[in-house]
Amino acid sequence: MERIELGFMGIALVLMLIGVRVPIGAAMGGTAFVGIWAMMGWKPAVGIAKAVPFHLIGDWNLSAIPMFLLMGFIAVEAGLTRGLFGAARILLAWLPGGLASSTVAASALFASASGSSVATAAAFSRIAVPEMLDSNYNKGLATGSVAAAGTLGALIPPSVLMIVFGMLLDTSISTLFIAGIVPGILTAVMFLGLITVRCMLNPALAPKVQVKVTPEEKRALISDAWPLPVLILGVLGGIFTGLFTATEAGAVGAFLALVLALVRGRLNPGIMKRALVDTASGTSEVFMVMLGAALFARFVALSTLPDFIVGYFDGYSTFAVLMLICLLFLVLGAFLESISIMLLCLPVLAPLLVAHEVNLIWFGVLTIKLLEIGLVTPPMGMNVFVIKSAMGNRVTLGEIFKGVGWFIAIDLVTLALLIAFPALSLWLPEFMAN
Repeated sequence: MERIELGFMGIALVLMLIGVRVPIGAAMGGTAFVGIWAMMGWKPAVGIAKAVPFHLIGDWNLSAIPMFLLMGFIAVEAGLTRGLFGAARILLAWLPGGLASSTVAASALFASASGSSVATAAAFSRIAVPEMLDSNYNKGLATGSVAAAGTLGALIPPSVLMIVFGMLLDTSISTLFIAGIVPGILTAVMFLGLITVRCMLNPALAPKVQVKVTPEEKRALISDAWPLPVLILGVLGGIFTGLFTATEAGAVGAFLALVLALVRGRLNPGIMKRALVDTASGTSEVFMVMLGAALFARFVALSTLPDFIVGYFDGYSTFAVLMLICLLFLVLGAFLESISIMLLCLPVLAPLLVAHEVNLIWFGVLTIKLLEIGLVTPPMGMNVFVIKSAMGNRVTLGEIFKGVGWFIAIDLVTLALLIAFPALSLWLPEFMAN
C-alpha cells in the first residue's frame, strides 16, 4: 500500500475512533504507531515512539502550560475572581441589557485568568444567569451571553491555546499573546454592541434593572474585584515590556496569584491542595493529547500527505485556501474539543500555509477565533451543555442555542473583519517590536 493511502486511512481512522469516544490522545498516538509500523517496520516505529515523547516533553516552552493553569486555579479557588460581576454590573447597569453586558465584561476578565472557556461558562451560569432570569431577562439572551462570553478566554491572553499553536507551528508565543489583545477586545465590544442594539430595539428582552448600591457596598465590590485585573496586567505588562518571556510569564503569574491570595487572606492548605491537584490533572490531560498528536504529526509527515495537499491546492488562491480552512475548523469545532482540532489539523496544514506565505501570527489569531466559535456551535457546543447542566429545567437546550445563535452571527462578522483587515491582529505586535 502506498504511503499516501496510509496517510488518508490514518486520518479516517482517527476521526472514527474519536467518534466512538476513544480518548483523542490514544486515538492519534495508536493510529500513528500502527501507521509507522506499516510503512517502516516494527523497530523504527518503536524508536519513534520512544524519541518523540522525550523530545516534546523536554521542550522548555511547555512549562508555561502548568504555570498558567496553576495561576488560574489559585485565582479561582482563592476567590480572586469574586466581585467581578458585581463591579461590572455597577459600571454597565445603565446600558440596555446591562446585566448581560456586565456578564460579558466580567467573563472576559475571568476567562483571561482561568484560561478555560468551560470553567468561565460554568461559573457565570451560576452567578449571572439566575440573576438575569430573576429580572425577567429573555432566557436566550441570558444564557447565550454567558455561553459566548466564556469563549473570550481563548483569545485574550494568557491563553493555553496560543501556547499550543506556537509550539506546533514554531511561532513566538509572546507575539501571539500580543496579537490576540485587539481581536479579543474587538470581540467583547461586538458582543456588547449586539446586546445593546437588540435590547434597544426590543426592550422586552431585558427589562430595566435599577441597581442601587451604597458607597460602602461599592467599596466592598471594588475591594473584591481589584486582584484579578492587577494579576492580568502584571503578567501582560511584563511580557510587553520585555521583563520576561511568555514562558516565564506563567511562573510569574502563578507567583503573583499566590501573593495576592496571601495578601487577601484567602490562601489555606485546602485551597492550595485543590489548585495543585487540578493543575496536575489539567496538565496531564493536555500533555497526553499532545503526545498522541506529536506521534501523529510524525506519521503524517512520513506518509507524504502534506506534500500531496500542497500540490493539490497549488492552483488555489490564498483567499480560497483560507476559506476552506475556516470551513474545516468551523465544522470540526461543532464536534471536537479545541486543542484536539489544532493537534489534528495543523501538522497537515502547516506546509500549505507556508506555501501560500500566510502570516502565521495572523493565522494563529484566526485559528483561535474559529475555535472560539466552535465552543458554542450546535450540535455539540460545549459551553451550551455546561450551562444546561448548571441550570437544569429552568432553560431548554433549544432556548440556549437560539440565544447563542445571535452571538455566533456577530462572531462571524468579527472573523470577517479579522480576515479583511490583518492589521487588527498585527498592528500591536509590530508597534511593540518597534
